[in-house]
Amino acid sequence: MRETVDFIPFVTWPTWLEGLIVMTVVYLAFVSLLAMFFIWWERKVSAHMQSRLGPMRTGLWHGWAQSPADGLKLLGKEDLVPADADKPLFRLAAYLAFVPAFAALVVLPFSAKFVFVDMPISLVFIFGVLSLEIVGVMLAGWASNSKWALYGAIREACQVVSYEIPMGLSLLAPALTVGSLSLAVIGADQGAGLHQWLMFRNPFLFVAFFVFFIASLASCKRAPFDLPECESELVAGFLTEYSGMRWAMFFFAEYVVMYIIGALAAILFLGAWYDPFGIILGLENAGQSWTAAVAGAGVMIVKGFIMVFVQMWLRWTLPRLRIDQVMYVCVKVLLPTACLTLIGSAAWKWLAGEGLFQQITQIALTVLGTGGALSFVLLLARALLKPSQGILPTIITPWHAEPPPAPVAPAATAVEEGQANG
Repeated sequence: MRETVDFIPFVTWPTWLEGLIVMTVVYLAFVSLLAMFFIWWERKVSAHMQSRLGPMRTGLWHGWAQSPADGLKLLGKEDLVPADADKPLFRLAAYLAFVPAFAALVVLPFSAKFVFVDMPISLVFIFGVLSLEIVGVMLAGWASNSKWALYGAIREACQVVSYEIPMGLSLLAPALTVGSLSLAVIGADQGAGLHQWLMFRNPFLFVAFFVFFIASLASCKRAPFDLPECESELVAGFLTEYSGMRWAMFFFAEYVVMYIIGALAAILFLGAWYDPFGIILGLENAGQSWTAAVAGAGVMIVKGFIMVFVQMWLRWTLPRLRIDQVMYVCVKVLLPTACLTLIGSAAWKWLAGEGLFQQITQIALTVLGTGGALSFVLLLARALLKPSQGILPTIITPWHAEPPPAPVAPAATAVEEGQANG
């Protein structure tokens, strides 16, 4: 097992010291910048969808410095702890929510060379570590000694524990197809081109991608599954009693987990760090491994950002579900579908093989997926060109719709007619 990557060439460093430098400098800086950028980006995305400008004043361009300014403001705020709260657990909860997101990045590969810890069971490790976030949220609700915070924590326990089952089953389908639980091995199996991406290997993996993405929204507490916070019902849910940097740590963890979920979707279903045309694989075969690694890391980050954007889009588009609707979707829709995808993927791997039928299926699914992605891009372009019409009207109205008729003047009243005749 490769423990570390030589990020600092030409210098002899002890293994533990190099790992410590990479951990504290690279990953901590990456997590901080990632969370601050996503906070700013979501403000701009929501503003555009609501015909607003969003942050514009802090910073020279579109309020880019708003997130650092908010961070400085939160650093100066008083760290309040309720008088009747369980103070040790109240303080500990924020760290228990943030540490799993940070630890999951350690085994997340960005390319064939840019992976800090290459574990043979990295998929199981990430899934297990991310499951620990619920402990921090439940402790925050319990230790706050507030009914609103406690209701939010109970909802979190009910929702996240339930949705981890279909999400875990959907993760096993690509692992079963490749025959490995290592994210690096699963990613390396998809480099030959778009048709080799796992999402397009068989119909069951195609469905498993959507099961995983929907279940991941509930795992991230994102709308329409944001019931643990639910500001219209529970003030701020499990966050009600928090302030300052402890409050910010929960949001940092949420935005980092959003990227981890998007990166997992890319690795398991969307070609990992490989481009759709096989260029990066060609660079690897030509011996330009570092060039391929840097290009692959860029492709990986872009794919993760696209998945995060879709999560933001859904948050500001869909209404919040009721708790009974959330459980119905999990137990009666996603769970049976996830079981079907796992069993179907195993049967497909056993029966289909690598013959002509498999190739035709991959081509058909690739065309279907590419058409859906192009439709998504065209809808976004339409919304950018004509923001007053939004995105939804473009789905139900023709692209070259006739202009609306001119308003008709109201009919004249009897008094006005008499004055005109007189």
